[in-house]
Amino acid sequence: MTQWYYSDEERNRQGPIDASTLAGLHASGRLAADALVWREGMSQWQPWRTMADEILGPGATAAATETETATATATAATAATATPTVSDGMDPYNSAPAPLASPYAPPASTLTDLGGYQGGGEVVYAGFWKRVAAYMIDSFAVGVVSWIVQMVVMAMFFGVSASAMTGGSAGLLAGGMMGILIGMVIVPLALQAVYFAAFHASSRQATLGKMAVGIKVTDDDGHRISFARGVGRYFGVVLGSLLLYVGLIMAAFTDRKRALHDIMCSTLVVDQWAFTDHPERQRHELGTVATVILVIGGLLVLAYVALLVLIGFMAAMGNS
Repeated sequence: MTQWYYSDEERNRQGPIDASTLAGLHASGRLAADALVWREGMSQWQPWRTMADEILGPGATAAATETETATATATAATAATATPTVSDGMDPYNSAPAPLASPYAPPASTLTDLGGYQGGGEVVYAGFWKRVAAYMIDSFAVGVVSWIVQMVVMAMFFGVSASAMTGGSAGLLAGGMMGILIGMVIVPLALQAVYFAAFHASSRQATLGKMAVGIKVTDDDGHRISFARGVGRYFGVVLGSLLLYVGLIMAAFTDRKRALHDIMCSTLVVDQWAFTDHPERQRHELGTVATVILVIGGLLVLAYVALLVLIGFMAAMGNS
């Protein structure tokens, strides 16, 4: 027997109950036509009016509509004559209403923490191209900062190297070369590791690029990851890049859109509304921001290829 859940007047989730009991609640006026209902197999909650035929049987929509009209009239009359009451010690003008529990997440064992975690409900995993668009934004953001820091570090050590070459100090020259290596390799790696780890471990669980396209990083259960795991995940990305990018391309083919570094670190990349009390706000489509970024990136790649072809053609003409 199908078990149903419904949202009451205070937006609290109730159930499970069978279809006949649910129909009785509606007939008695305790369940409005716009109240949300859900059963196993539905991707999200739906208003009663759209599910009336399934719950009551074919041809019941007209009767449900009549009940809705009568219920609305009775509710309006009650509201017009009701006298509001205020609990002892409560200031009706300054007291904020208590937060209401959301009925939108399908029934499940619910865990709540400071990050707003909500278990259960549909989970939309971030597709490969959404992740590419986010990474393009992040690469630009962290690249600019890395370039500035690199220039400062390298300028300092180039000065040391120049002084060493002028003074003939082998030790000073070696130090200058080591500084250049640090500025070119170590500094960018460190900055990127801190950037990605800190943002993924933040309350938003997302870097600037992921925020822009509407996705985030979680652990396998939907919780926020730690900074340490974020650092490990970043170096997993580096490893996946070294393997001819196969580790990153895996996100296009795995069941939960996981790349190599996600599998290594037990992480997921999901829609920003996944594992919250509003899973119905998740989006399967690519989105405007991701589309624009991908188009710009594609045009830049085409321009780069065209430039290489032009340079090759000019070199060939010069040699002929």
